Amino acid sequence: MNHIDELFKSGLTVINVGPKVFGDAIRAQGAEVIQVDWKPIAGGDREMIEILEALGGI
Repeated sequence: MNHIDELFKSGLTVINVGPKVFGDAIRAQGAEVIQVDWKPIAGGDREMIEILEALGGI
């Protein structure tokens, strides 16, 4: 048996960095889900990101 076959016979664990509802849908299908509470740096504000980069904070 090759490694790919072994991979597809093992249990699935999904890392969800999206909305919790995405993880809930996967969990409802029987897979284990690890929910990551991720948000863009500085709320995605480009100007603030540039300031943080200039300060060496990123």
